[in-house]
Amino acid sequence: MTGDVLLYDDFGAGDLDRSLWNVIVSGPAHNDEQQAYIDSPDTVFVTATAGLDGATGRGCLVLQPRFRPGTTTAEGATFDFVSGRVDTRDRFTVRYGSLAARIQVPGGRGVWPAFWALGPGPWPDTGEIDVMEYVGEADWTGSAVHGPGYSGESGLVNQLHHPAGSAPTDWHVFSADWGPDEIVFRVDGAVSYRVTRPMVEFHGPWAFDNEMHLLLNVAVGGTYPFKINGIRTPYYGVDEATVEAVRAGEVRMLVDWVRVTSLTDPVPRAGAEAGA
Repeated sequence: MTGDVLLYDDFGAGDLDRSLWNVIVSGPAHNDEQQAYIDSPDTVFVTATAGLDGATGRGCLVLQPRFRPGTTTAEGATFDFVSGRVDTRDRFTVRYGSLAARIQVPGGRGVWPAFWALGPGPWPDTGEIDVMEYVGEADWTGSAVHGPGYSGESGLVNQLHHPAGSAPTDWHVFSADWGPDEIVFRVDGAVSYRVTRPMVEFHGPWAFDNEMHLLLNVAVGGTYPFKINGIRTPYYGVDEATVEAVRAGEVRMLVDWVRVTSLTDPVPRAGAEAGA
């Protein structure tokens, strides 16, 4: 069961609340991703809900990849895509709670939107909770946890295969009820994955007793999409149709709202009534 609201943003102020959200500019590239993150109204902006079918908040955060061949970062790396990433580092952190967001992910094989949380120390020592990841497959979204001994390709990962009539690209509420002994992932209130402390400690130390901050981003290509779709050209993990859709401005992630609430004890178990 959920308790007090610790954070709620429905993006209704007309602009991104930069007292809460940082807009990330690329540092070193990770996972062989094909995009640079930039701080631009082309890639990170808030729009009114008018015309956005299914949105319920007062506005929507939009994270939109763009085709910008030859973009060079401060580190000297060159990319053909730019995109948006925001986080709450040093602005909002939480230790245990229900992390939830209502999101519409974009289609396109190799586009990689995510809603997640990170601990404050060197990765993966203080943990990563992937509430939602999507790599453009037609029938599933994923969730995962990463920590020391179970990170990257060795992470604890699960796919939710959406039932008939429910596409990943529809609006969904993705949530994770995070407590001291387990993390229960849900999609639209239905349990999709449950990670217990013994499951984690079979592989390495439980890394989820520290504060974490929230992140939202849209990557393009990279190792995770590639290991699912095997696409090498025109870009690593990205097919030509997705490139053309990005070029045409048709690929974007919409975030209706983000909410973090405290949890009463214990964390809701599989089969319990949803609090999301």
